Amino acid sequence: MECTAFDGRVLLGLDVLGLIPVSQRRVDRGDRGGVWLVGCEPETDVSARSCRACGGVARVRSSWTRRLVHVPVGQCSTHLLVRVRRYECRYCTRRWTDDLRRAAPDGGAMTEAAAWWAVAEVVLKSKSVLACARDLHCSWDMVNQAVLDRGLEHLIGDERRFDGVRMLGVDEHAWRHTPRGSRYVTVVVDLTPRKDGRPARLLDVVEGRSEKAFADWLAARPESFRENVQVVAMDAFAGYKKAAARQAPHAVEVLDPFHMVQLAGQKVTKVRCRLQREATGRRGTRRDPLYQCRRILLKTESLRTDRQREKTDELLSDPANGPLRLAHGAYRKIIACYAHPDKRKGRGMMAELIESLAAPGACKGCPELAVLGRTMKKRMKDILAFFDWDNSANGPTEAINGRLETLRGIALGFTNLGNYITRSLLHTGGFKQAIQPHLLR
Repeated sequence: MECTAFDGRVLLGLDVLGLIPVSQRRVDRGDRGGVWLVGCEPETDVSARSCRACGGVARVRSSWTRRLVHVPVGQCSTHLLVRVRRYECRYCTRRWTDDLRRAAPDGGAMTEAAAWWAVAEVVLKSKSVLACARDLHCSWDMVNQAVLDRGLEHLIGDERRFDGVRMLGVDEHAWRHTPRGSRYVTVVVDLTPRKDGRPARLLDVVEGRSEKAFADWLAARPESFRENVQVVAMDAFAGYKKAAARQAPHAVEVLDPFHMVQLAGQKVTKVRCRLQREATGRRGTRRDPLYQCRRILLKTESLRTDRQREKTDELLSDPANGPLRLAHGAYRKIIACYAHPDKRKGRGMMAELIESLAAPGACKGCPELAVLGRTMKKRMKDILAFFDWDNSANGPTEAINGRLETLRGIALGFTNLGNYITRSLLHTGGFKQAIQPHLLR
């Protein structure tokens, strides 16, 4: 590797910004650390002092200092004090100033390098805007605006991010927990990268959680996008199914295994609670066997201890708990179908189970299980589609929902939905590779 002489200008990236450092001093800010104030002058040549109107040579009429927030060095913030000169033509009296568009293209108080540094810290390291503002020693509004502007212009505004989408995941998400105002949004996730072993990415966030919200989003996409979508994974909400059937009728609708198992588990809990009230006339307490097994019943068989298996077998062998035995058996069979290593056999087992649950008199004494059977029969095609399409589970969508919960915790909540959508897309939209070229400039 070839070595060159040390150059502080290159170290600070001032050569890229077209600035020449002329002085430096450090100001101590107490608990917030120190700030390096670097005096700079713009690079100038003959053309900078030449009048574009008449070609005459200009003189420097006056100057002032412009302060720009720059990338921090170590634990210290760095601010550039740039001397900006105002020129005046001696012949036509035209006036102009030094061009600082290389340093701050948008005319703001932050260099382009500092703005992309903030984007990288927020997106790649999940740092809060407040923490970035403290590192840069500037206002929260300045950092937040820089992150939103770069994210919208260079990342989210790129229509190519919708290219190649073949598998969609859709789910609802609570973007804030308040008694008033809109609380829910619909998240649309691209599941296509999972085929190549890459993580899923957030495509968009739509206000509302209705059929209209998802249908309008699909309608706003080009026809080529809708034709390219092959699979739409969703929960049991009928609104998303109707929207997908209307806007992308050729796409296969997949009912997610997670929500199917969750629905079956809810039926087991309802049966247990009903039997508890019928037997004692009250809710369960810690001394009641039905209450003691409330979590064990929902555990997978392989995860139970020997003692838990004994307690479960003893509970289910009681003739009074016959409905619970039926519901728990259906719950275990559903898990076994999804967990079967051979998807073809798992599909056959699931189809047989659905038909048996939907048969008349199959769930005698257990109305909760009868409701589950009717639901599964109605969505049988969507349930079995999971076994026909690889990587069609909606689990990555739930994972992204969890990451959005983490984002809201980092920011201590959001009040503006537009900002939340932008930050969500930056946080989970798969832009890590897109940010790298901007950091190398």
